Amino acid sequence: MVGRHAPGGHRAVLTAVGTLGALVVASLAPSAAAPPPAPGPPPTADRTLGADRPSAPVLRALQRDLGLTRAQAARRLVNEAEAGTRAGLLRNALGERFAGAWLRGATSAELHVATTDAVDVPTIEAQGAKAAVVELPLAELHAAQAKLDAAANGAGTDRTPVWYVDVPGNRVVVQAVDKAAGDAFVTAAGVQAERVAIRVSALRPRLMADIVGGDAYYIDDTARCSIGFSVTKGDQEGFASAGHCGKPGAKTSGHDKADQGTFQASTFPGKDMSWVGVNAQWTATPDVKGEDGKKVQVTGSVQALVGASVCRSGSTTGWRCGTVEQHDASVSYAEGTVNGLTQTTVCAERGDSGGPYVSGAQAQGVTSGGLGDCTTGGTTYFQPVNPILDDFGLVLKTTSGTAPDPAPQDNSVADTWAAGRVYDAGATVVQAGVRYQCLQPHQAQGGWSPQGTPALWQRV
Repeated sequence: MVGRHAPGGHRAVLTAVGTLGALVVASLAPSAAAPPPAPGPPPTADRTLGADRPSAPVLRALQRDLGLTRAQAARRLVNEAEAGTRAGLLRNALGERFAGAWLRGATSAELHVATTDAVDVPTIEAQGAKAAVVELPLAELHAAQAKLDAAANGAGTDRTPVWYVDVPGNRVVVQAVDKAAGDAFVTAAGVQAERVAIRVSALRPRLMADIVGGDAYYIDDTARCSIGFSVTKGDQEGFASAGHCGKPGAKTSGHDKADQGTFQASTFPGKDMSWVGVNAQWTATPDVKGEDGKKVQVTGSVQALVGASVCRSGSTTGWRCGTVEQHDASVSYAEGTVNGLTQTTVCAERGDSGGPYVSGAQAQGVTSGGLGDCTTGGTTYFQPVNPILDDFGLVLKTTSGTAPDPAPQDNSVADTWAAGRVYDAGATVVQAGVRYQCLQPHQAQGGWSPQGTPALWQRV
């Protein structure tokens, strides 16, 4: 049973550390002749990602949680699918000047793309996006975050539990109990103060591991978590979940307490990922438990942009939706720091841990933790699914069937496209003698060859 819709979440004060770069710098002069506009977005993006065939549970939840009409919800999913491709084309065209992309508007109709050079404005606008000229490229912001990650390993983070790259703000944000604690963390990391803002909040994210999100499973008859997404590894079927749910070798039973499987691998802290291999009584499916138990089917794992809609399944609070706020957030739980999480506005409560997040028909990740609740609102963090698939050599179960296991990382075939591999934005491959560059992070499905999916690959 789905709980009542939660109102808006907690708000925290943002205090700048130093002077932040302006979002738009009109006085920047072009350093070179403007490059030719990138090609327009392919018309097949929504079809490739299944956005043109949204499930009823996804549409209803988006209507409820984001205050949309059914038509607006359907249009939003199509816009998000196409925007991801356009953002990927611009990432490739801008190269090291690329400073991030995000979505705005009730139907995600506004794609914003940032660059460090005004010469790129015509290229961005040619893709139907709004251009922002900023000071820092995305790579430099990630480098600053990496320094904070490194500093967290040698210092306590009880007073600075979260830090991430704020792409629309062109800065790094540190959440701290007070400004002094945030300043101290930034100084210890050796990060330039003008690149960071302090978000003052007394709240601390917590893990959510005691009750199911999606379908329940039990660990050594002492704890409960939730199934994330069905996966395979060779002939072994199983599912991905949160790493804090169990250690390798721990036994699991299903929602009906029948013997189920064994944790094959688990990483926590650092990352929050695991996978369970199941026995012959259990079958991997592409299904996610949606509203009122109805099924939502997964067609792939293309990563959604900041600002895109996302829905989560959890047994405590049911089927809930919100938006992606940040990628690559670092969160310091009491049990240890986890890097590379995605921050969302989706509410959650204890017991929703491990459950799946989907954007349209695309798998996004599994619930790690959060703060707040679904009465007053809150923030949740999920472990992205593509790193789980990549780290453990898994293949996501989708409606198109099971792709082959990822090919071994042999230098002689490293550039050859292969179904089952996880590709990040900017990666290059060769297929049939033609080189392509990846537009959006995803695990390659059997029917998603570069020459047939311009939504995901650009010929170079």
